[in-house]
Amino acid sequence: MADLLANARTIIAHIAGHLQADVSVELWNGEIVPLGPNARDDIRIVIASPAAIGRLVRSPKLMTLVEVYIAGGIDIQGGSPLEALGRWEHLRAVGLVKSVNRGLIMKAAWPFLFATDGDKGALSFGDRVGALFGKGRDDTAMIQFHYDVSNAFYQLFLDPEMQYSAAVFATPETSLADAQLAKMDLICRKLELVPGDRMLDLGCGWGGLACHAAEFFGATVHGITLSQEQHDLAQARVASRGLSDRVTIELRDYRTIETPGIYGKIAQIGMFEHVGIDNHDRHFEQMHRLLGPHGLYLHQATTRRATKDLTKFRKRTAYMAVINRYIFPGGELDYIGMTTTNLERHGFEVMDVESMREHYYRSLKAWSEALYANREAAVAEVGLTRTRLWLLYLALSCTGFWRGVLCDFQTLAQKRTVGLSGLPLRPGYRGLS
Repeated sequence: MADLLANARTIIAHIAGHLQADVSVELWNGEIVPLGPNARDDIRIVIASPAAIGRLVRSPKLMTLVEVYIAGGIDIQGGSPLEALGRWEHLRAVGLVKSVNRGLIMKAAWPFLFATDGDKGALSFGDRVGALFGKGRDDTAMIQFHYDVSNAFYQLFLDPEMQYSAAVFATPETSLADAQLAKMDLICRKLELVPGDRMLDLGCGWGGLACHAAEFFGATVHGITLSQEQHDLAQARVASRGLSDRVTIELRDYRTIETPGIYGKIAQIGMFEHVGIDNHDRHFEQMHRLLGPHGLYLHQATTRRATKDLTKFRKRTAYMAVINRYIFPGGELDYIGMTTTNLERHGFEVMDVESMREHYYRSLKAWSEALYANREAAVAEVGLTRTRLWLLYLALSCTGFWRGVLCDFQTLAQKRTVGLSGLPLRPGYRGLS
């Protein structure tokens, strides 16, 4: 065991020279080893046993690191995963594999190769997703995997309206609750909602936007979701607000709606990421078919940066592999150029595109902080594994938006028509006149 401790010190000290992070590592004997020359020990990456290093030596990739963390082989003490990620430079971490002395690392890591503890906790959790793919794509099962965790769990970190997409912050000091109300209001104003409009809320979540559009803009709203948990709570919220005559919530796949031209307005807020690029044509065809003449479609979705060689865009990164296995099975992001091209290809005129990246960064930061503050209640509700996983997911996503690797756009499109659109020449929601 003493040799393993010495080897662990050697590995960490060598990595620290290149990473220069402001966190420390706590070994299984309680010893603290800094990960940089000026690293503090208030936030520590705790390695529970030699077996954790052993798994990483046998499979040195991000997926393994995440699985070891989920299973408890590695923990973060003294702060949240988001706080820990903020303590080192991303570019140094990315370049670590190329900058370290591989010979030194392998020599020190060799004794860990046979260190095991038989922990399969994370693997069995991930196998639930593998089972979904093994039967072919099942969109209902994939949506329920993420959203049917527990309504009470999501209430621990979302705003009172339970909006699970980028809020709109007027200032850095704006509260999450106020920012989410502003987001819903902005969506309704972009859609030019007026009393009597028939609106489809596609992937309606817990019903916040549907209720807002009906109560404050007089729209008649049809909200649909594939999540049973969301459906049940959304229906209850509609009834409690006295909106049952104007809002209908349905558990349904939107692609099964057959009547053409029945909506004047469609809002798709944060559902598109689940569709998958292979299904994009069918999605936009359905949006066009369901809208009446001059119909408006608001498309809010997270995107990735386009690759220089677009033929390589769909190549899965290590981060994408983790997210698909543990968070969003079947999910896939496009880039904004693909979004606008597909809209035009399917009979839409793009009227407005607005970046929401900084708003989503602030939203994710607020969610991460709230879930970390309520982590004990989260563990009681959904278990330690799921809580740790969601804290990591929120931290990685927040960091992605901070770096600009991830973005989010609100794209307003109108069903193409000959002549003038009938929309304001200078949109009021931009503060223009």
